[in-house]
Amino acid sequence: MVMDTSQEPLKSGDFTEADEPFRLLAAWMKEAEASEPNDPNAMALATTGADGLPDVRMVLLKAADPSGFVFYTNTESAKGVELAQNPKAALVLHWKSLRRQIRARGTVERVSDEEADAYFASRPRDSRIGAWASQQSRPLESRFAFETAIAGYAARHAVGTVPRPPYWTGFRIAPVAMEFWQDRPFRLHDRVRFTRAEPGGWERTRLYP
Repeated sequence: MVMDTSQEPLKSGDFTEADEPFRLLAAWMKEAEASEPNDPNAMALATTGADGLPDVRMVLLKAADPSGFVFYTNTESAKGVELAQNPKAALVLHWKSLRRQIRARGTVERVSDEEADAYFASRPRDSRIGAWASQQSRPLESRFAFETAIAGYAARHAVGTVPRPPYWTGFRIAPVAMEFWQDRPFRLHDRVRFTRAEPGGWERTRLYP
C-alpha cells in the first residue's frame, strides 16, 4: 500500500494528542503491517444504493495521503454504480491484533487516468486478465463460464501488456471527518475525532467511549 511519506509517521504513544490524522494513520498502518496476519489494508467500504439503503463490503486500501483514501474497482460493479449515483462513502479500518480502528467519511471522486494506469500496470498479470473477464456484481451462470472468459482474455492478451479496461479505475474518498479508536480495559476506550477545518487543517475532539 502507498502511504504519504512527506512526513515521518508519529511515534507510538498517546495518540489522543496527535493533531494530524494522516500521520497517525501512517503510524498505525505500520504497526498493523507487522501484526496483522492478512491484509492489514483491508477496509469496510459503505455506499448508498438508489433505494436509500446502505451497502457495505470489504475492499483493499491502496493509497492514503492528505488528499484521501484510494481503492480500485470495476465502475460497473454495485459499488461503482452506487458511487456514480451518490459520490459519498464511509470506511472502517479495523485491526483486531492491535484492538484499534479508524473510521472516515467524505466525498468521492475518480483518480486520474494516469494514477489508474500506473496502479493497474503494477498488478500481477493474472489479476489484470481477471479485470477484463469479470462482469463484477452481475449474475454468473457457472464457474465454468467465468473460467472460459478468463481463458479467452488470456489468449487475446497473450503477447504484450494487458491494458486497463475502460470501466476499471480508482476512487478517492476525501474525508471530512476521521475517528481513531483504541481499546481500553472495561470498555473505557479512547476515541478521537478529527474534523476538516476551513481553509485547511483539522480540528481534534476527544470523545467519550
